[in-house]
Amino acid sequence: MLRLTQLSSWLRRPHCRVRSRSLASRAQQWTPNASSDDFGPLTDIEKIMVNSVKATGPLSFATYMQLCLSHPIHGYYMNPQHAVFGTRGDFTTSPEISQVFGELVAVWMLEQWMSLAPSQPFRIVELGPGRGTLMDDMLRVFRRFPASRTKLANMHLVETSPAMRALQESKLKHTVHDGSPGFVWHDALDDIPRSPDTYTMIVAHEFFDALPVHLIEKTCRGWHEVLIAPSKDQTDSSENVSRPQALSSRWTPVLSPTPTATSTLLGNVSPRFATLPSVKTARSIAELIAHDRAGGCALVIDYGAEHAAGNSLRDIFHRPGECDITANVDFALLKESLGHNVISLGTLRQGEFLKRLGVQLRATSLVRAAPTTERKKAIEDGVNRLVDPLGMGDQYAVLGITSEKKGDQGVWPFVDLGHGNNT
Repeated sequence: MLRLTQLSSWLRRPHCRVRSRSLASRAQQWTPNASSDDFGPLTDIEKIMVNSVKATGPLSFATYMQLCLSHPIHGYYMNPQHAVFGTRGDFTTSPEISQVFGELVAVWMLEQWMSLAPSQPFRIVELGPGRGTLMDDMLRVFRRFPASRTKLANMHLVETSPAMRALQESKLKHTVHDGSPGFVWHDALDDIPRSPDTYTMIVAHEFFDALPVHLIEKTCRGWHEVLIAPSKDQTDSSENVSRPQALSSRWTPVLSPTPTATSTLLGNVSPRFATLPSVKTARSIAELIAHDRAGGCALVIDYGAEHAAGNSLRDIFHRPGECDITANVDFALLKESLGHNVISLGTLRQGEFLKRLGVQLRATSLVRAAPTTERKKAIEDGVNRLVDPLGMGDQYAVLGITSEKKGDQGVWPFVDLGHGNNT
């Protein structure tokens, strides 16, 4: 049986990726197109927005995010001309920075499986797999140990973008051999079939922050929804309230003249927000790992904290459809949405999560085996970025989920949580 001592021993081994990871900043890197006026030509998404506003009035933020990110032709994630991830893309995520990130995620999931269902086969589900880097790193760990290598049943990727699916297939095709399990792509988590006798591992890294969100604001007349309208259509009915600052005068946030059905529901109902995408996804995760006999576990890693953010939407009006849009995740809402059939763990800040799992131990073994000084420094710099308390180490939160826990000692590393870990 694979135990934590064996996992600790493996962390010291110098199994490295063939290619090094970029240390480029996650900050978005946009270069505006040449234009004939101060704001440039309308993007394809803006053309759709103009027609929609003419027909039905201002757009909700959720509709705007859905258009910008997931329009089947012009959406940011759907257009193959957009280099989203990596050094040539618009930002670099944790799996792209260091192989250690994905390896430790896999180590945690292996320990949950070995503690609860070691005799059962297991499957891996990833939501929003990016370029496939995280899955690639996890598979390298799973296939390192004979016990998990023979029990790996299949891998499921939830991805709606044909362009991203092509990148993932290219990245992961080397992991599929004759007789080995293959990959299955799905448009939604609910499309994954139930497998009662298979332990399910789910990972969602920077997935929830890109789900569409509604923005509401409390006024003396109740909860109103913040909508998006052309700036030339502003009227005196839009109040001077604290809302996202427009980066272009072409579009601006305005308050709905009266409370909408959405703003009324979100502002006054608890248990809350039952129809929101993040809530539905959280409930689907719980159902997938709780209702099958073999059980399962999950990790959600994203920007956010255990409370709702104020104005966390970033660069919302810059070249709609050509830029990413994200919002900080309310982990308290996710935990509430999971229900009582699973156990939520944490949250921990990413830096603390990785340190408790042995990130420095693993980094030391990789540095020792690195062939050049430059490679040694790249490994050290990458790990330092992941745990930096002034950067990614504190910006990301980690939520663990299990179908059950063994004993009364808690689930490592989600034990002895101080107040500072889940704020």
